[in-house]
Amino acid sequence: MPLPRFHRLPAERRDLILGVARRLFAEHGAEGASYNRIIEAAGVSKTAAYHYFDGRDDLLATVLDGVLDRLLDSLGPWRPARDGADFRARFAASCAALAAHLRDHPDDLALADAAIGRTHAGAWLDWFDTLVADGQRLGVVRTDVDRGLLVPATAAVIRAADAWALARMKTGGAAGPDGPHGPRGPANLPAGEVFAQVWSLLYGLWGGAAATAAPAGREESADAR
Repeated sequence: MPLPRFHRLPAERRDLILGVARRLFAEHGAEGASYNRIIEAAGVSKTAAYHYFDGRDDLLATVLDGVLDRLLDSLGPWRPARDGADFRARFAASCAALAAHLRDHPDDLALADAAIGRTHAGAWLDWFDTLVADGQRLGVVRTDVDRGLLVPATAAVIRAADAWALARMKTGGAAGPDGPHGPRGPANLPAGEVFAQVWSLLYGLWGGAAATAAPAGREESADAR
């Protein structure tokens, strides 16, 4: 955690320091960025830097905590759904909001895996635990698999799906007429069909109950959140 003197800095100065650190950690990797280069780029002397953080690892942890907070803010709190269709609509909206945040904030995208994995993703997995519990209540998610396995597996699917969709969008969805992984990529698919692929993957993971709760089709409006 930052030292008390860092918290006494003006908010604009704190944001500048963390923003520079986030950019350089994103560019060079969580393990590759130089602490001296970061503080120099932020206009902080070495003496002052050690009054703000207990070294590089402390600064990195602060940056990654901020990334995780923004990912969770983009998902928004999970509220109990009325039925299977409402569950799907809310989930689609949350996934769309997360993907939009990662698309618009490339530094957070670059550091997302490090942020999620830094502390075994307690808060991150808590969000998905709430999601899975609600799905089980509605009969959308299987109950024969321990939640300790089902929750991280669900979170991993969503993280992989976001990375897949964003990477394919950046490359136009295909390298050739049919693309390297099929005839169409997310850049050429309606938004609802992109989510339908994610839902299909979760259908297998969640035990098939999702098929009756949400037939494939167009993605519901984000207003459903």
